[in-house]
Amino acid sequence: MQNFGDFTFDNALAELGRSVDALIITDQETDTYKALVLKGVFRKIISETGTYKDIVQKLWFHFYNSDKTITEEYLVFIPNLSKFVGKYSKRIKLVVDGVTHIIQMTIHPIKGTSYYLFVLDELDESECEDDAETQQKVSTIQNIYLFSMCFDLVRDTTSSLSLTEVSNETMNSQISYSAWRQMIVNMIWEEDKPTFMERSDPEYLRAHFKPGQIESFDCQMQNLEGVYIWVKLIFSRMETTNENDYRFVYMVQNIHDTTVSMKATLKHYEELASRDPLTKIFNHGRIETELCNAVEKHKEDSGAVSLMIIDIDHFKEVNDSYGHAAGDQTLVRFAELMRRALSGHSSVYGRWGGEEFVVVIYGAAEEELRILADHLRSSVENENFEGVGAVTCSIGAAVLEENDTFETWFDRADNAVYTAKSNGRNCIHIA
Repeated sequence: MQNFGDFTFDNALAELGRSVDALIITDQETDTYKALVLKGVFRKIISETGTYKDIVQKLWFHFYNSDKTITEEYLVFIPNLSKFVGKYSKRIKLVVDGVTHIIQMTIHPIKGTSYYLFVLDELDESECEDDAETQQKVSTIQNIYLFSMCFDLVRDTTSSLSLTEVSNETMNSQISYSAWRQMIVNMIWEEDKPTFMERSDPEYLRAHFKPGQIESFDCQMQNLEGVYIWVKLIFSRMETTNENDYRFVYMVQNIHDTTVSMKATLKHYEELASRDPLTKIFNHGRIETELCNAVEKHKEDSGAVSLMIIDIDHFKEVNDSYGHAAGDQTLVRFAELMRRALSGHSSVYGRWGGEEFVVVIYGAAEEELRILADHLRSSVENENFEGVGAVTCSIGAAVLEENDTFETWFDRADNAVYTAKSNGRNCIHIA
């Protein structure tokens, strides 16, 4: 063994070479690397030579708790996160063949060159346990805040960049705010891009934020797996002693599960508000909205659209003779017959009130309207309604004309119903 007093710098370098698990020289400018020492797990994941971008991606630009790589779109940030102006130390996690390895990585820039020396050591078991405890704390934050950073509008810089799905530490960043903004917009859902560009614009931020003010908005954004999720983008202007400072904190909050659940709940209540509680088809208010929408759509594309108003014949006698419960069952069965008869057609339908129903049919001119209306009429006529027996209906219909309004269109169909009833019921009449 070397005597302590005789230990020299050369001895120290030799010992360092024997003890480190990996020693890699890289050239960021030419995008190359060469491994000088490879031991243990590094022999499985790192080749003797390759590209600098590849070594960065393999070592730490992947999901923190797995070996799954990040979607290709986000790899555009690697060149801005892998430039170093001073020594840099970071603890990283590698998952190889299902086994987790905690690595201490130190990067030494070589002065006057674009070279970096990577020194990599796998930590022992006790240090891995400490890291696991830290990761448990991080995972609770990770599900909420996916990304955070600070930026300075005056200097056009970013700092303290953190991707919790990649690391529990801040990342090295050499990217301007303006460049980051133009790159990250590509991860925003197409319909949300204009809002993002407006709300993240330096002039907007200067004009709308007082020191300490916080604003946020929701949008869909691509996550590191390439899947669009709902997030809340939060901008907060820092409070400093200089009113001309424009330093901000920016955070991305994961609100996907909450938003999806909320939208499902709202959709449920929207359906309840739009449906007739007895027949489960559209109610008066919703079918009236659909009628108005059909008129507006016709103004835009002039496509054929028709209206049917259907009235169950002598329905009062059904209630009087068999009771309201039987009458209700008749209405439910009638709605099912209408749904079946209209299947395969572009249509919306609802209960207008009592025994009266309304149908809007897209793409149907007069001849098709006549065929469809008669098909519905005969389906009702041939049905044996439980507890009641035979039931018939009268149908009035009208094709939407160029100068029609909702009122004129509806009135023509409504008058046609009365004509059908006057002609003996169980028939159709087209106005």
